[in-house]
Amino acid sequence: MSPLERRASIGLASIYGLRMLGLFIILPVFVLYAEHLPGGESHLLMGIALGAYGLTQAILQIPAGWLSDRYGRKPVIYISLLLFALGSFIAASADDIYWVIAGRVVQGAGALNAAVMALAADLTREEVRIRVMAIIGMTIGATFSLSLILSPLLNGMIGVPGIFAMTGVLALLALLLVRFVIPDPVMTRFHSDAEANGKRFGEVLRNKDLLRLNFGIFSVHAILMSVFMQVPFLLQADGLEVSQHWQIYLPVMLAAFVLMLPLIVIAEKKGRTKQIFMLSIMLAAIAQAMLVFAPHNIWGVTAALLVFFTAFNVLEAKLPALISIVAPLASRGTAMGVYSSVQFLGAFFGATSGGALMQYVGGNAVFVFGFVLLLLWLAVAAGMQSPAAVHTRLYHLPEMDDAAAVELRQRLAQIPGVREVIVVATENMACLKVDRYGFNEMEVEQLLQGA
Repeated sequence: MSPLERRASIGLASIYGLRMLGLFIILPVFVLYAEHLPGGESHLLMGIALGAYGLTQAILQIPAGWLSDRYGRKPVIYISLLLFALGSFIAASADDIYWVIAGRVVQGAGALNAAVMALAADLTREEVRIRVMAIIGMTIGATFSLSLILSPLLNGMIGVPGIFAMTGVLALLALLLVRFVIPDPVMTRFHSDAEANGKRFGEVLRNKDLLRLNFGIFSVHAILMSVFMQVPFLLQADGLEVSQHWQIYLPVMLAAFVLMLPLIVIAEKKGRTKQIFMLSIMLAAIAQAMLVFAPHNIWGVTAALLVFFTAFNVLEAKLPALISIVAPLASRGTAMGVYSSVQFLGAFFGATSGGALMQYVGGNAVFVFGFVLLLLWLAVAAGMQSPAAVHTRLYHLPEMDDAAAVELRQRLAQIPGVREVIVVATENMACLKVDRYGFNEMEVEQLLQGA
């Protein structure tokens, strides 16, 4: 990457990470705080408050990307960050559960994800764009793990209202990052590989393999949120003060990361992606069963969390990669937009369902819910074809007319190892889906140089 591309990718990953930190960081402590608020005795309202951001995020993020096409990336990102800050300050000053819900709704309305991805595409060459998206993805994963560890510590120092206020201040500081660190794009245009196209929704929503994967990300985030509706209460009941919960999450997250690595390596190097994928779903289901049947002491809960987060890490890493493999190249950006929206919708559904079950059935019902949802996902995923061992390659093209683009696409498609190719003259871009082994990139580069 060029210095400008490095600056853009690190800056955008930081903005994305700061915003996700604000959403994740209350997970381990929120329910223990909310139960003392007026209205917080209702676990249903508690669950709605925890997951409310997901509903507005799911509804608004794709439209926010479209608005950024029309009015510019940075203006939409500025508005999104201001909304997120406003929602954080509303939640920080809330004196009952209803105002917390309002704050979380406004937080979710600051849906900058699609605009950030589009700006990343504006500021990077096609050849390095996948690397940039990977940096953003790794930042999200690191932010999630860091959130679980920092949350109990910060709660002991500044409380949940202080955490909300802190995330609001960080959002305001991110405005300065957007203004002074991230470069302004020379040109803003639509990128089919990074943005949702309204004309492609039908194709994406009719694709059975994509539907299976979307059900998967919906399920895993629904279960994640439902787990945090009940687990903090279990740890507290075992005599662990909320400020000490990091002593559980730190070793669990470190060990889960280590245990995830060999599974990812086997999936990638040995061509066992589907087997590892199915195994991870089964492990997550076993973790839910452990939370139901194992003794509710610190060691039992810790063991269950370790199994769950090992599986969760694998699934979080593989699901977006599988979307990229399965989605037709022309609708890849649309597929990722739908995937992301479904993910946030799952967070809302999981937190709300978990709260309802806790209120009307009992705490263990939350884990039974997770277990049943995972069994359903296992049945849905069983019909998935073993994903092909392919990579996606993006290439920048010189100016050309539609006829030249059609001719170039035909010639690229004849190169051994090329599975699928699109050439978009209006975007000066060629996108290829190629075999991981047996593909000679030199042939493509020589053909493009000739073009």
